[in-house]
Amino acid sequence: MGKESANWIKFLGTAGARFVVMHQLRASGGVWLSLQGQNVLLDPGPGTLVRCAASRPRLDPSKLDAIILTHRHIDHSTDINVMIEAMTEGGSKRRGALFAPADALTSDDSVVLKYVRGFVERIELLGPQKPYKVGELSFHTTIRHQHAVETYGVMFDLPGGRLSFMVDTQFFPGLDKAYAGTRILVMNLVRLKPDEKGEIMHLCLDDAKGLIAAIKPERAVLTHFGMTMLRAKPWELAETLTRELGVEVIAARDGMALEV
Repeated sequence: MGKESANWIKFLGTAGARFVVMHQLRASGGVWLSLQGQNVLLDPGPGTLVRCAASRPRLDPSKLDAIILTHRHIDHSTDINVMIEAMTEGGSKRRGALFAPADALTSDDSVVLKYVRGFVERIELLGPQKPYKVGELSFHTTIRHQHAVETYGVMFDLPGGRLSFMVDTQFFPGLDKAYAGTRILVMNLVRLKPDEKGEIMHLCLDDAKGLIAAIKPERAVLTHFGMTMLRAKPWELAETLTRELGVEVIAARDGMALEV
């Protein structure tokens, strides 16, 4: 797969939540996107560099054009610095773009090291409902998600329709409207059931069902699974949702490539 091929995305990992990540029951490398001639990495969590090297065909980080960090939690950001180094060939070639929320760079818990920031050509801060470009590839952020740190979903407007990534969030009114017009929806689905205490700010299966029904994409892809989702066999849950909603629902697998 290269820039000359059709638009595609590849899941370098489908792990969500700390126990699945720490035990590597699923890989946690984020998503590689090859869209409109641009290579973009979304949320480089633990093991991203290793997963790129192990991919068949191999994914070369020096061919990346941009990295998007939707939020600074460690399962999304652990490999951000090594991937910046790899994208810029150890800083020897100043190139590429980094898109990230402000708190990923300016908070006490900033995750992007200062010494690598000068390696990229530009850094753009993500904000709510703002447009961005990587070459001819356009994307925009959603409204701010309800999560423990500054978090935004991202939406790519492609010639064939909108590709959206609904990343970590708890359900809240208006979330479905923020993703209106989506043709392919990739959704982070950590929990099987809602958190009774309301302290865990992630979607559950019932949330996903309601959101897919409201957004009405042509295809929904579930990923970022926590332990309860893995135990419930997400591929079987996806089949059930497909029958109930009349929408193609897929459970992502580590290494799965999807043409868009």
